[in-house]
Amino acid sequence: MTSESLAELDEVVHEPSREFVESTNVWQFMQEYDIGDYEELIERTTTDVEGVDDSGVEWFWDELVDYLGIDFFEDYDHVRDDSEGPEFTDWYPGGELNAAYNVLDRHAAPDNERRNKVACIWEAEDGEVREVTYHELHRQANQVANALEERGIETGDTVGLYMPMVPEVISILYGCFKVGAIAVPIFSGFGVDATATRIEDPECSVLFTGDGFQRRGGEVTLKETADEAIEEADTDVEHTIVYDRLGLASAGEIPWDADRDEHWDEAVETQADEYETKSLPSDQESMLLYSSGTTGKPKGIVHTHSGALMQAAKELHFGFDLKPSDRFCWVSDIGWMMGPWTLIGTHAFGGTMVMYEGAPDHPQPDRFWEMIDRHGITQFGISPTAIRALRKQGDDWVEGHDLSSLRLLGSTGEPWDPESWQWFHETVGGGDTPIINISGGTEIMGCFLMPMPINDLKPCTLGGPGLGMNIDIVNHAGESIADTHERGFLVARDSCPSMTKSLWSGDDRYLEEYWSSFEDPPLWDHGDWAQKDEDGFWFLHGRADDALNVAGRKVGPAEVEGAAMEHDGVNQAAAVGVPDDTTGTAVVLYVIVEDGVDESDELREEITGMVGEELGKPFRPREVLFVDEFPKTQSGKIIRRAVQATYTDEDLGDMSSIENPDALDEVENAR
Repeated sequence: MTSESLAELDEVVHEPSREFVESTNVWQFMQEYDIGDYEELIERTTTDVEGVDDSGVEWFWDELVDYLGIDFFEDYDHVRDDSEGPEFTDWYPGGELNAAYNVLDRHAAPDNERRNKVACIWEAEDGEVREVTYHELHRQANQVANALEERGIETGDTVGLYMPMVPEVISILYGCFKVGAIAVPIFSGFGVDATATRIEDPECSVLFTGDGFQRRGGEVTLKETADEAIEEADTDVEHTIVYDRLGLASAGEIPWDADRDEHWDEAVETQADEYETKSLPSDQESMLLYSSGTTGKPKGIVHTHSGALMQAAKELHFGFDLKPSDRFCWVSDIGWMMGPWTLIGTHAFGGTMVMYEGAPDHPQPDRFWEMIDRHGITQFGISPTAIRALRKQGDDWVEGHDLSSLRLLGSTGEPWDPESWQWFHETVGGGDTPIINISGGTEIMGCFLMPMPINDLKPCTLGGPGLGMNIDIVNHAGESIADTHERGFLVARDSCPSMTKSLWSGDDRYLEEYWSSFEDPPLWDHGDWAQKDEDGFWFLHGRADDALNVAGRKVGPAEVEGAAMEHDGVNQAAAVGVPDDTTGTAVVLYVIVEDGVDESDELREEITGMVGEELGKPFRPREVLFVDEFPKTQSGKIIRRAVQATYTDEDLGDMSSIENPDALDEVENAR
């Protein structure tokens, strides 16, 4: 980074007012437990403080159950059993609960005032709006549960969700929870190979899908892809239940297997709308979420009823300050962790979430700003990539919409650039709305790092450790260097309830992936470069396992990309390492230019010069190549290994996580 951009990151640009601070849920928690400031809050919830009984990870996660009003059917014996180490911690042993009871049943009870409250506001791309109450959602989830049991699904069986973003996905997810089935959400934008992987690996015998969904004014069909994926998968899908989103199923305009396929209205809506939700052990599996797979074959991440519920509820209550009257919206698909996270976190408190089906810029680039205005959205979460694209459309699309309902903004998935962060903060948030920039992952169904709404903010910061998350920055020897302000590895020193209990493929890969880098003591290696500045703000600097080793000197690709993006003509960049006879590894840089910028040798020289000036001559790109699109995961992460393999003409390996396969041709034909 240039000294100018470092200065941008070093300036506090958001300071919450005293009135706002004292209105927040986290401030109320601090008053309840006589916690004086943010630093003490983090220490009390993550560290055993000498002489303070009410401190530490166990105290916090125990206290949180009653504080957040989480209901167990059977009380747990103690908070956790970590006798086998943090790698295999058993949370809330002896307890029994069900996530579906907590997010749905109790709110829909006849004597609960939330019974007729709206649980989901759904907006289709064509403008259709549906509002679904807790009572309606409860009845439909019960019907799903009865339909599953009728088809032989029992506790521990897997059920696939390859669905459009319609309210029925909520009923399916909660219906799975009710019977103790393991829900396997699959991104609706996946193609055949990716979908087949996620059906085959967990051996789903039932798959929910739809005939299709709306996207950019057209129709995207799902059923054909689902059929091909089932044929490709080496497992027996006995029942495919098809939701008629576009009317194609009822009109007989999609392929149909009479032995396997069933219409939603016949399979589900004919069922009884009463069901007694099962009482399940705290560690009963609730979901199997697949990682984005940027580093290899997607990993099946195993989550439990207690873990997913506790983490999502904690983060929305404290980090996103969820209030009873709020309307929470996070732009996501059910197949990405943020989809279930949004549903579980909002509905744990009987809140209202807003779900959108279509493209962010259809029919015009102001679609999201229009939605915030129309529905009175109070928390709005989105990826930095989407904001960069919308920012390019200009401020005029934001102006004219009333965004005053916004209380907090959110983002995750990838690093920010300061200019886009500032635009989101000032143009969308009006300059006084905090950006809760979070980072964790599918593996923990939540966040290692997230600011609290009471914090001051610098551009792009992730604040600090989440509550109850014992996070640190270490060097290669596993020694803490957080307070030295040097860059190091982001690690977890302890487990949390939502940390995956293992991988679906077994313990060996789980231990190798997350616990093998630092063994004495064992630390969870998250694979990110992190840094804490002198003012206590935490930042991420890309993936540590992508480091480019050029002539014995290492640099993260994100640093090369950041240097290149300092050029006004560069919109996005992807840096990869390739074999070089002289230096061992050389940098090749792929660039997407800004609109109206010519792809020229002069531009190449300017970009190369900027990288060399900022990072040193060894890291000057050997080549600068121009493309229009990068291959990315559904969470917006560039799949650098695909870019690298294309350049070196190597086997691409498993590409099931890619959202936009056509981008591989872009890289192949880079200019």
